[in-house]
Order: sequence, then C-alpha cells, then structure tokens
Amino acid sequence: MNLDITALENAYRAGALSPTALVQQIYREIEAQGERPVWITLVPKEKNIIRAAEVEASTSRSALPLFGIPFAVKDNFDVEGMPTTAACPEFARQPVETATAVKRLLDAGAILIGKTNMDQFATGLVGTRSPYGICSSVFNPEYISGGSSSGSAVAVARGLVSFSLGTDTAGSGRVPAAFNQLVGFKPSRGWISTQGLLPACRTLDCVSIFAETCADVDRVFKVSRGFDTADTYSRVPLPGQGAAPWSVAGAASPFRFGVPTVASLKFFGDESAPEKFDAAVEALASLGGDPVRFDYEPFRKAASLLYSGPWVAERLAALKDFVRDNPGSLEPTVGSIISCAARYSAVEAFDAAYELEALRRETASVWEQVDFLLLPTAPTQFTIAQVQQAPVELNSNLGYYTNFVNLLDLSVVAVPAGFKANGLPFSVSLIGQAFTDDGVLQVADRLHRSLAITLGGSDRKLAGTPAIATTPAPQGCILMAVVGAHLTGQPLNWQMTQRKARLLRATRTHGDYRLFAVPNTTPPKPGLVYEPGFGGQGIEVEVWAMPEDTVGSFLNAIPPPLSLGTLRLADGSTVKGFLCEPSGIAGALEITHLGGWRKYVQGMG
Repeated sequence: MNLDITALENAYRAGALSPTALVQQIYREIEAQGERPVWITLVPKEKNIIRAAEVEASTSRSALPLFGIPFAVKDNFDVEGMPTTAACPEFARQPVETATAVKRLLDAGAILIGKTNMDQFATGLVGTRSPYGICSSVFNPEYISGGSSSGSAVAVARGLVSFSLGTDTAGSGRVPAAFNQLVGFKPSRGWISTQGLLPACRTLDCVSIFAETCADVDRVFKVSRGFDTADTYSRVPLPGQGAAPWSVAGAASPFRFGVPTVASLKFFGDESAPEKFDAAVEALASLGGDPVRFDYEPFRKAASLLYSGPWVAERLAALKDFVRDNPGSLEPTVGSIISCAARYSAVEAFDAAYELEALRRETASVWEQVDFLLLPTAPTQFTIAQVQQAPVELNSNLGYYTNFVNLLDLSVVAVPAGFKANGLPFSVSLIGQAFTDDGVLQVADRLHRSLAITLGGSDRKLAGTPAIATTPAPQGCILMAVVGAHLTGQPLNWQMTQRKARLLRATRTHGDYRLFAVPNTTPPKPGLVYEPGFGGQGIEVEVWAMPEDTVGSFLNAIPPPLSLGTLRLADGSTVKGFLCEPSGIAGALEITHLGGWRKYVQGMG
C-alpha cells in the first residue's frame, strides 16, 4: 500500500479514500501477513473503525496535521487501554495514561494501529531477543531486521503504517532503518518527551521516528516535539542553539562534513560496504559539501563506554524490582547484560563520567572543523543464525558507528544509500550537534534523493514523493544582508565568519535604495539609504545566515551612523541589513550609479 503522508492526504482530499476504508485495508493486510512477529498487541479493528470515523467527523481538517495517518509504536510506550510488555509477557502492565509523544500524535489526528515487537527491554541492536518471534529484513528472511525497534521498522517497510515510533539509546532508531531501507531519525535528547516510556537508560533514551522519507519524518517530528513538564529530561533549544546556517540548498558557501580516516573505518568483512560508503561521500560532495577527514578513535572510545561502562547499570535501575522478583523471566542475553549492572560501583560511575567529559573535549576539535559527520549507519548486516551463535559480539559490532551519539549529546538521521551486491540495503548517517535536527534533516533529504530509488520494501519510487518543505532562513538563524566592508573579501568579513554565519547568495536590493561613501570611517564604509519611489537598479548585497544568538554582539559592533534595519530585496523578500541614518550622508559622495561597494573600492585602488 502507498502510505506516505502526502499520498494519503491527496487521496483523502480527492475522495478516493477515507480513514475508515484505509483502516479496513490495513487490518486485511495484517491478517494476510500474520500478526506475529511484527506486532505484540493490535488495537482492535472495531475500535479503530470508530476512531477513524471520529477523525472523519472533525470539523477542521486543517487543525489535524496528521489527519487519518496510520502509525505504530514500540511496545515500551504506554498507551491507555493497552498492555505495555517491553517484549516480556511476565512484565506486562496496564497503564492508565498514554505517553506524551503518542498522545500528541493522536491529538493531531493520527490513528494508532498497534504496538510492535522489540528486543526485550530495548536491549539489543539485532531484533532476535523477543519471545514474540524474530523479525527479519524485508529484503531477505535469513537476515536480521535490526533492533531493538525491530517491529516498528518492519511495520513501515512492509507498508502497514505510514510511520512508527521506536526508541534509541545505542542505535535502535537507526540500525533497523538501515536494514529495511527506511529513514531512521534520532532527535536531540529531550526534544521529544519520554514521559510514558519505559526507560532503558533514562539519561540517554530518545524517541525515534521511522518513515519512508525525510519529509514524513519532518512532519511527525514537528507534531511530536516540544517541552513537557512531566518529563524531567525534557528540553528545547534556546535562541540560536543548534543553528544550521550550512543547511540551505544551493548556498554560495559549501558545508563541511566529517568523514572518518580510512584507517578508522571498519566493516567487519563486508566487502560491498566500503564502496557504498565512498559513493555516499562523493554524492554529498556533489551536493555542495567539502569532506574533511577526522580521527574516529575518540568517538569509538565514547561508544565503548555505553556497554563496557556503568551506563549499563541504568538498565537495571529501571527494572530492579521486576528482575529481583522474576529472575527467570528475562531472555538469556538480555538477562546476562542487565545482571552485569550490579557489579559497578558509584566510584566507577564517576570515573566513567570523567572519561566521557574528556572525550567530549577531545571530540570538540572535530566540530570546529565540520558542520556534521557522515558515517555508515551499520558496518554490515548479519544473518539471524550468525547472531544466535554470537549474540553479544555481533551486537557490539553493529554499534560501532552508533553507540557514541547519545553519550555525546548529538542528533542523527540515517538514510538509505543504495543496495549492496548481496541485495541488502546500505545506509549512512548524518550526525549533527545537539538541536541541529532540522538542518541535518534538510541535508539528509537531499542526500537520500541522490542515492536511493525505491521506498522501504516496495518498488514505489522515492522521486514521486515530496521533499522537505523549506523556509527562507535555516534553523536558528536570521538572514542578514551586507553591503560594504562585511562583503566576502572585504576587511570586516571576519565579523560574519567569526559568528559562524554562512553566505547564501549574492543579489541586489529593490530599486528604491541609494548608496553613499560615508566620510571619516575606518575601514571605509558605505551608507545605504531607503528612498521610496527612487526607482534605481538596486545595490549589490550578499545575504548571509547568521545564528540568532550572535546577532546581538554583531549589532553592538556597528558604529553610528550605521544601523541594522529591514531591507527589501529585488525579488520582494525582506531581510535584516545595514542602513544609514540620514545625518550620515550629509556631504557624502553618492555612488549609487556604481551599483555596489566593490566597484567603488576598486576605483579607490
């Protein structure tokens, strides 16, 4: 079934489909495929038909951004009226409240189909640790689906829902996406509430989103994110935090992306994966990026802390009473991991925290050189039989490129990057600093469209789906037009680059502006004056994206008679930019006829 969000919206709008009819189709398909191993608990069909009718009866579809869109959630989210099992039948509990993230989706008009299978207690990247059956890749039943959000990924890849929620502590929102040709998005910690989510590692857990496209992920993310007073780890970005001036398509200045040195790349014997990763690097460069090689070793060291350090004790903290009272109920591998938690002391926990801070400082030098990282999502993909023979070792291998992300407080989106020689999909991850989520999604969408052809486990074409809707100013930025000494190559341009502003384009003002050489300024500066009805040819300007939190210091550095105001550009749009007070042009030389400051400076030379 074609369940991408825009396709459903168009079908609803045209009267070719209704939410009620769609629900009936989905349940017929689930019956045909079988409930296991994808699902643990389904919402009863009759209940969802009533829910669909209620959505249809809404008086304002515009108030429901996910009107009639079907979704699934991993079975460690609480949903009122449905058991939460976390893939452990003995643990099953009946919650009285729905998790905040799920409730926000329901309030937006989405329809919950059911709760999906998972590695028990969200412990694993393989998808084989569940009494409800083993999910496999939609491309080959012998290969793992990835975990722990296995059912959430497979439900989307099989076309049973438009999107799903998983969780991500070590990579569980990315590895299953990689193995099923999906987009897997792990937002910045705390931006989507984890209230009503059974913790794995409470300080690190994130709600993740699976969908066929970055545009669908973006739609769901905008609905589900936001501050939640009920979640003590909830947070939202401050002004300018996470600014992504590098994310604009076609910008005049390139973005810079980090690529691990060849020596630090590992693929554990997968002969096709290196070639696919190299192709992704080339594709991203062709989209306007400059690759920068970096040493992956400090990131790898941070990754190793997750399971080889005291953070594993958080898994016991969430389950200590249950594990004490039900010692034989855990899946063997999960039980062995959680039981190890008790051996860590408070001293070891502090030692590990100190080590992580040292690694955070060490990795900070990489972020001075790049805007985001490009890594393989997973180094390889194993068969179910291989994982059953070496469950801990192979699981650890799968986390080689994922485990550090939450420890270092980063945002990441995994996107399909073509198919390997064995017919299995390959995936790459774009990893940005905290709260650069929107910017990373923008670039990831363009990369996805340059590398992939089909969607999920279907033969439908990615090209037939819409790209992410863009806004003029990138996340956390203000568009700023410069006209004189701040232009590229001019003496004050450093005031732009020092604030991490990025050049987007060169253009001209609307014709109602005049330009003067302001006397007695060092270095020489022009004065731009708005004169309604002047009707000239416009003045050359550059438009830059400047992080919001740096605009104040920039404004403070502007001497009189210059100031910041609102400029109208030749295309009718408006941006902030330099203007001159009328007193500043008294006796000044008018240079409007030159069309811009550069020609005047050239003449001075």
